[in-house]
Amino acid sequence: MTNWMEKLNDDPLPWLLEADPENPGVRYLAFKDLLKLPEHDPKLQEAHKAVMKSGPIPVILENQDQAGWWDRPGSGYYPKYTGTVWSVTFLGQLGADGDDPRVRAGCEQILKHHQAPCGGLSFDGKNSGMIQCMQGNLCAAMIDLGLLDDERVKEAIDWLARSVTREGIAPAEQRKAEVRYYRSGNSAPGFNCSANDHQPCAWGAVKTMLALSKVPEDRRTNAIQDAIEVGVEFLFSRDPASADYPMGYSEKPNRSWFKFGYPIGYVTDVLQILEVLTALGYGGDPRLENACELLLSKQDEQGRWKLEYTYNGKTWVEVEERGKPSKWVTLRAMRVLKESD
Repeated sequence: MTNWMEKLNDDPLPWLLEADPENPGVRYLAFKDLLKLPEHDPKLQEAHKAVMKSGPIPVILENQDQAGWWDRPGSGYYPKYTGTVWSVTFLGQLGADGDDPRVRAGCEQILKHHQAPCGGLSFDGKNSGMIQCMQGNLCAAMIDLGLLDDERVKEAIDWLARSVTREGIAPAEQRKAEVRYYRSGNSAPGFNCSANDHQPCAWGAVKTMLALSKVPEDRRTNAIQDAIEVGVEFLFSRDPASADYPMGYSEKPNRSWFKFGYPIGYVTDVLQILEVLTALGYGGDPRLENACELLLSKQDEQGRWKLEYTYNGKTWVEVEERGKPSKWVTLRAMRVLKESD
């Protein structure tokens, strides 16, 4: 091990690779992302099948209606965090098999009820309901679930990218424009959002970059690449370790920035900034040094990270236990360390 890996108190990889019926997705994603096993490797395939047989994913799918939605038909942002938007988002993060008919039916519900006329993904399928944290999470999930080649997903990703750079989008004040920003959601380019008092929202920026980072480099359009450049510049405009990005309704950064958890909703943390920027090739950038030191300071003697933030009690299924060593958070940390090596 070199660089930051040398600073680990111990090697948690064997722990992540052990068979675990409560969290089988960790083993699968550790094989895939840390060991880089090829797609047709028997170990990887076996681990992926296990994800659909035990742990959180079967519980989420058991609560799905036969028509493909969760909790209620139609648009499903609400209720948090059991509606269709959240269920599909979490299925993507937990390693679900996108070829499973139930998973694919959930994705179809999103594309049917949440894709706005402009192409982006919104709360209710209208142009006025778009917000980048939700769009980024859903586009990332769609890619993880294997829908990158779906023309509707391509359209959603294109809109997400152009919403950052303003390409082909009129200002919110031009109310007669067919395609424009809205004061009710993404109100201007560069991550400006009504939820952050129309200032640039770092949570939205991280989710947007999360989705765009998952598009293979050889498939990134000019719009995607331009948006990535804007996003990287914004995330480096502050020290990621301090996360003191524009705060529309507060005087201090949200404490959730400094609590690492999984799965992840619209809230984000410093670790996800690291995940996004290392995935985009900035793992060795000295501007990440403080954030990496924060990350490493949170490990225990076994080189493991605790679950500090959780949606347990709010979702269909509980994932690990707050305050205890977390395989999911440790997997996230190890991804960052590997990309930074």
